[in-house]
Amino acid sequence: MTPAWRPLAAFAAPARPRAELWRTALGLVLIVALYWGGVFGPLTLIGRELSEIRFARLMGEIARAGTPAGLAMLLATFVPMVLAVLAVTRVLHRRGPKSLLGLGAGRDALRVGVPLLGLALVLFPLSLLDPNVGRSVPLATVLRWLPVMLPLLFVQIAAEELIFRGYLLQQLGARSRSPWVWMVAPSVLFGALHYSPAEFGPMALWPALWAMGFGCLAADLTARTGNLGAALALHFTNNLSSMVLVGLYGQLDGLALYTIVINPRDPAAFGPYLAADVAAILVAWLAARLALRV
Repeated sequence: MTPAWRPLAAFAAPARPRAELWRTALGLVLIVALYWGGVFGPLTLIGRELSEIRFARLMGEIARAGTPAGLAMLLATFVPMVLAVLAVTRVLHRRGPKSLLGLGAGRDALRVGVPLLGLALVLFPLSLLDPNVGRSVPLATVLRWLPVMLPLLFVQIAAEELIFRGYLLQQLGARSRSPWVWMVAPSVLFGALHYSPAEFGPMALWPALWAMGFGCLAADLTARTGNLGAALALHFTNNLSSMVLVGLYGQLDGLALYTIVINPRDPAAFGPYLAADVAAILVAWLAARLALRV
């Protein structure tokens, strides 16, 4: 293992006593089951109280996330995911939630989050130079919803980081030093969950590969620091930029100040957008490393 990743040993240490593959696989299945139950259980109860038309409209608003309320409800569905991974870690692996975060997570999140937020604000005006970018949600509406949206956005990114760069990375890192195991394998799963032919058509593979690459960069930061702080900050600022500053039209744009209107199924239109996104996340990863000097 490269010397830069030595902090990974301490981060994965709490997982070693119960790092059997069967236990990790069972834990993942339980997390998914608890998450689905936590989301669809309440929705089923709500569906019994509403007419079919009203319930269909509600589900459509959540799935589309094209309004502030719809986006808020969609992000709220990640609350059961957080509770699920915390419960499985406690019951199946006999360790507390702090073990998933690692030592100094809050400190590193601030050290990375502040400069990355500044970087996002600096790059924001450059996005407006694209002729495909136009105004979307009024600033007053965005400001009114931010006190609700920011905590929910943090819940969403925390849920994904706790599972992929917390639970899975620790469980697999406790068994193997190979980055193919603790970095790439969880990131492949993370990318697969972002594979959506219904939205992206023939371009669906590329957003999935982007997500896999993002997962590897977040895992790298986690291994370099021995905690989830930098990965949480990277994920939060990335999603904040794409959901609040400049969003992709039709893709979780319910609170976006501006949206870029392109056809995500067209390689000529979507390719440059995706390439710019790749460049931006690489710059953010390098900025995080510079901020932490790792």
